[in-house]
Amino acid sequence: MRYFLFFSYNGKSYHGWQKQKKSVTIQQKVEESLSIALKQKIEVVGAGRTDSGVHAKQMVAHFDFDVKIENSKNLVYKLNQLLFNDISVKSIKLVKQDAHARYDAISRTYEYHITREKDVFLNELSYYINFSLKIEKISKAIEMLSSYNDFKSFSKSKTDVTNYICEIIDIKWLESDQGYVFIITANRFLRNMIRAIVGTLLDIGSGKTSLDDLVNIIESKNRSMAGYSVPAKGLFLAKINYPDKIFL
Repeated sequence: MRYFLFFSYNGKSYHGWQKQKKSVTIQQKVEESLSIALKQKIEVVGAGRTDSGVHAKQMVAHFDFDVKIENSKNLVYKLNQLLFNDISVKSIKLVKQDAHARYDAISRTYEYHITREKDVFLNELSYYINFSLKIEKISKAIEMLSSYNDFKSFSKSKTDVTNYICEIIDIKWLESDQGYVFIITANRFLRNMIRAIVGTLLDIGSGKTSLDDLVNIIESKNRSMAGYSVPAKGLFLAKINYPDKIFL
């Protein structure tokens, strides 16, 4: 039987999601806790890969288990007792046997948090900037971004990716009490894409880059033309959407 595991994590102490031989990762810790709780070696497949230092308000992974889990709430409790405080399991749901945490996702939503003031409580979860922004320019830049679907200019260089097409479903730049939150929902994302987009938007908002430059950046399909990659600590995987039909 196949199950979807819904959980969140603070990525500060981990080298991203994917298992690595010499580094501690989220996937490693989740598999270890599941294997202990279910008394069987369990491997999980994540909905995607978050980089080192990136957080998740909602991450999803699927795993297979021979016996039907009768009390999922009890298993959730056991897993949270086994895991460190920076990983929290929310729920476990039975799904169809061919359901896939990665390939069945309809969309993913990410948030990037920026603070305008140095704050000891937000330092680990947001990017502090000490320069002013022209929000009207950022708003126009976001409108322009939403009209494109090829984001090669914002993709990490030297990867094996050949498809750079991403369909943006929603994109916005909001002001918060502490600063700003960039929110983007799309059917898929490229490696480093969001951090590069945010860096470019900050360049536009601060006047370093013009709106005309943005068109050239996107159409160049050249990562070196875009802005800098903002720090990982402000990035959160916020939500993953799935079709209802895969759940039992």
